[in-house]
Amino acid sequence: MLTQKVTVSQDTLIVDLSDGRSISTPLAWYPRLWHGTETERANWRLIGRGVGIHWPELDEDISAEGLILGRPSNESQKSLQNWLESRR
Repeated sequence: MLTQKVTVSQDTLIVDLSDGRSISTPLAWYPRLWHGTETERANWRLIGRGVGIHWPELDEDISAEGLILGRPSNESQKSLQNWLESRR
């Protein structure tokens, strides 16, 4: 399945797929998106012709496959803390 549309609200990531499904996940599953600003969350692009989504300012990539399988971010707490500190 390929990603066609991405919507990021204050607490939810919604991805519309090419097969007609929409997948909604808690934004808390993706801490970089959770900590991002509304502007940063809105700045995304499709990668791999829709295989995934990339947020350049947040250095976040999420695959359509991971969304379908219900996989939250697997970033370590140390990596996330380093990233958060670099944003200060």
